[in-house]
Formats: sequence, structure tokens, C-alpha cells
Amino acid sequence: MRLVERTAFALLLLLALAFPFLAEGYAVFQATMVLSYAVALLGLNILTGYNGQISLGHGAFYALGAYTAAILMDRFGLPYWATIPAAGAVCLVAGVLFGLPALKLEGLYLALATFALGVAMPQLLKYKHLEPWTGGVQGLVLAKPDAPFGLPLTQDQWLYLFALAVVVILFALARNLLHSGAGRAIVAIRDHPLAAQAMGIDNRRYKAGAFGISAMYTGIGGALSAIAVQFVAPDSFTMFLSISLLVGVVVGGVGTLSGALYGALFIVFVPTAAEKITQSAPWAIYGVVLILFVFVMPGGVARLLLRRQR
Repeated sequence: MRLVERTAFALLLLLALAFPFLAEGYAVFQATMVLSYAVALLGLNILTGYNGQISLGHGAFYALGAYTAAILMDRFGLPYWATIPAAGAVCLVAGVLFGLPALKLEGLYLALATFALGVAMPQLLKYKHLEPWTGGVQGLVLAKPDAPFGLPLTQDQWLYLFALAVVVILFALARNLLHSGAGRAIVAIRDHPLAAQAMGIDNRRYKAGAFGISAMYTGIGGALSAIAVQFVAPDSFTMFLSISLLVGVVVGGVGTLSGALYGALFIVFVPTAAEKITQSAPWAIYGVVLILFVFVMPGGVARLLLRRQR
């Protein structure tokens, strides 16, 4: 990382650390949701942007991570911080298990398979034999954690800082992964799978691994959102969530790390702004804004900023 990039990152991190002390409670909550979506979008971008596998069902892994955290907190009394790695591990295994049979599918066929996963997940969460764990249609209500060690922070401030720490760690891990030999192999499979295989890359292993890592990141994002919202229910994870995640990747910038943050800002704030403009047809405004983004910034916000910087 160059000196200019390090300086910009340090300033951005300082601004992010100061934000919960300068903003009001609801704004801090919204910022926490931006961080949770940023983690999920980073995971989807690893799969779609860097490995070239299209997923229309990552909302299912977001829901799985959220419910894993909620069940561990509500049914087993685990502390909130312990549910984050647990949600990541559960979604990692689920992603690999789904990714292995999906290796035979490509393009639109893989998109349809993941679409089916996203459609089925809310119904599975309502299944009567799982109600003792998931709470059925009513869902689960969680308690927002207090700041530890008697720190003079509100619950929203502490949760934001906790989510920020998780995001920084996960972004650093993703950057190191993508700049390693394994990351170059993942990108090579996206660019030319036959050439990558001819160079000795095990396409099957790397594609399944990319699916698992992507699901792990998305599940951690879901766990963070469950802790922040204090509530999970099947109807919170409809198919529209999966579509929103894919929209966030495209708007932020496919194949970019920083694009996850810009996409998360779009997911959180654009629907709210559209509803303020008109309550009769907010999604019409949302659609217009999305079309403008696609036409004005076809490579996403991150690539537009990179071109301006150059």
C-alpha cells in the first residue's frame, strides 16, 4: 500500500472512529447497518466480482448467519461476540456444501440454482419442526449488548465500534487473500477457466473455496445485523434481500474491495430517501436512481473514483 493510500486510510479510519460521538443514536444505528451490509457485499464480491460466479441467493446466507447468532444468544446464552465466528463457520460449511454440487453449473444456471436457495430459505425458517429453534413466523427478539468494562458508551455507540473492528479485520483479510497466490488463482478462473486449469489450478477446489468464503463473509454480515436490529424473522430475509445485495455489488463496483462500502451506503440510504420523496411510489424513484447509477457509473462508484484519481 502506497503512502498516499495509507494516509487516506488512516484519515478515513479516524473519521469512522469519531462518527458515533458526533452523530445521534439513529444515525449511529444506520451506520452499523451500513457496516453489516458492507461485509455481506464484500463476500458476494469475492464470489461474483473476483471469481465470476453469479449468485442470486446470498440473502439465504445472510439469513443463516443472522439466525445462527440469534439462536446462540437466545437459546444458549452465548455472548454476542462469540456468535460472530460461529455464524461465519456455519455459513462457511453451508457455502462449501452448496458450492460443490453447484460446480457443474455456470452462468444463468448457477444464478437460477442460487435463486432457488434464496426463495426457499424464508420457508425453511418457518418450518414447524424448526420452530423451537427459529421461533417460526414470530422470529426471535434479542437484547442489545452493553459496552464492556464500564466504558461510558451507549449501546449503539459500542455496537458500531464493535462492527467497525470486525469490518476492518475482514477487509484486511480479504485484501491479503486476493493479493496472495490463492487470490490470483481465483481471479484467473474468472478470466479464463480453461487457461487456469492448464496452468495447474484446481478449478473445482478454488471455486468451492470461493463460494465458502463468500458465504462466510455474508453470514457474518447477517450476524452483525441481527445483533444491531435485535430481531430476526423469516419475512426479513425475502428474495428482495438477495437482489439488493447484488445491486449493491454492481453499484459499488464489481471486483473492488472499497465498492462494498459504497454499495452498502446505497442499500441503506437510497430506499429511505426514495420514501421521503414520495410515499406513493418509492420504488419508482429507487428504480430511476438505480438506472442513473448504471448509466453514469457503469463500472460502479469505486472504479469511477479510481479513474478520477489516476
